[in-house]
Amino acid sequence: MPGLDLTADAALLTQAICDVESVSGNEARLADLIEDAVRAVPHLVVRRYGDTVVARTELGRPTRVAIAGHIDTVPVAANLPTRFEEVDGERRLVGRGTVDMKAGVAVQLKLAAELDAPVPDVTWIWYDHEEVSDDLNGLHRLLREHPEELVADFAILGEPTAAGIEGGCNGNLRAEIRTRGRRAHSARSWVGENAIHRAAPILERLAAYEAQSVEVDGLVYREGLNAVTIHGGIAGNVIPDECVVQVNHRFAPSRTAEEAVRHVEEVFAGFEVTVVDLAAGARPGRDVPVARAFVEAVGGEPRPKYGWTDVARFSRIGVPAVNYGPGDPLKAHTDDESVPVAQIHAVEAGLRAWLSGT
Repeated sequence: MPGLDLTADAALLTQAICDVESVSGNEARLADLIEDAVRAVPHLVVRRYGDTVVARTELGRPTRVAIAGHIDTVPVAANLPTRFEEVDGERRLVGRGTVDMKAGVAVQLKLAAELDAPVPDVTWIWYDHEEVSDDLNGLHRLLREHPEELVADFAILGEPTAAGIEGGCNGNLRAEIRTRGRRAHSARSWVGENAIHRAAPILERLAAYEAQSVEVDGLVYREGLNAVTIHGGIAGNVIPDECVVQVNHRFAPSRTAEEAVRHVEEVFAGFEVTVVDLAAGARPGRDVPVARAFVEAVGGEPRPKYGWTDVARFSRIGVPAVNYGPGDPLKAHTDDESVPVAQIHAVEAGLRAWLSGT
């Protein structure tokens, strides 16, 4: 396959990248192409860690920003190769990865090659395994093994935001709330103790729960606490001796992960609570000068990010971060995934204006 042309229009570059299938675990081919392309750029210092490629400017600027994007996708659903279509008078690129998030990666690659003297020093990061388990995530691996690569004053993740700025992200907690009973034959139910019946107060507390809206650095984050699965019973004629309600808690980035755990334990006091997944959120850091300059250059009114994203990994090491990329996040992972070409160009223009100081 020919190499990537980083001088091409960003929409055409997006198409070229998307047409290189890179479902999680199969990123090597695309990582090779990205590495080859950026190693040919004289003003970048390039290092590769597995299928994660890092390219840095080393201009001695007083400020450094990190701009990152993942190169893997969810499985293809008969939506490759990509194609351009006109939809309601709007030109769109249709296909897997166009939204999540190769359009953002294409913009980043083009600017990394073209901006040889950005106002801040820039660390460009293109990483693997974002769409699968946390332990495989390339950014997580980089943070664990080469944390110096993530040191910055501000970070941008190219997740789809419809070309708007979404600051920080909510935290995410999943917990199992468990009840126990005594198994018995249902014909003699009085001999047993029904664990599913004992779960009724759990559902009552969830139904009565009033989620909060919390302002953090000028953005209002909506929290949530919801049952997402419930399991109990082994057969149609057996009184169940265990029932597990799994709840998902999305919490504002003003709350630490430990505080979120305590909150869930308080809501379900008297029940057995087991946390099975926990990720702290990320503050948007809008009070940081470099972040204010970014907002001014891009324009528009920043919004909160309700879902969890990898900006939280930067926040963990004290780097304020935002999400900024082309594509409607509601189109991510769908069979008809598509991105408006105008949004690709808008994000390119916004980042270019900010990085070049124009």
